Amino acid sequence: MRNFLKLSLVVMSFIAFVGCSKDDPAPTATIRVNNAVVANDDDFVGDINGDFTGDGGSVTRTFNWQNALTTADYNADITATATGMFTMVVRDADGTVVLDRSLDGAVEPDSFSGVTSAGTSGNWSVTISVTNFNGDGSYSLSEGN
Repeated sequence: MRNFLKLSLVVMSFIAFVGCSKDDPAPTATIRVNNAVVANDDDFVGDINGDFTGDGGSVTRTFNWQNALTTADYNADITATATGMFTMVVRDADGTVVLDRSLDGAVEPDSFSGVTSAGTSGNWSVTISVTNFNGDGSYSLSEGN
């Protein structure tokens, strides 16, 4: 009986230890613009150079960007080993979508670039999303030609 009690004590101690162990941290993702972590409704003027990272997490950030012209040049790329989704949506000063592009980390291509559709100059809205993203990448926006 004594051995049974000792064994029971050992098993209960093990269960308590395992039950109290720290779980893996939750997946995270971060979006930056011009080396600063983006908060929703931040304002930017001039060229946008951003990056994003993730370890399986998801995040969406929307910021304002002053564009004096009617188009914008854009570029985005993700690492070849990335998984998850990256999306860039740009709206002109009237709220009209002038760009809606995505990259899926599991398939090619792993980059896109070009010029947005023509829109109204002024305060544009940029929404960057990463979903279940594991890897890193970068994006840029500048006033069009």
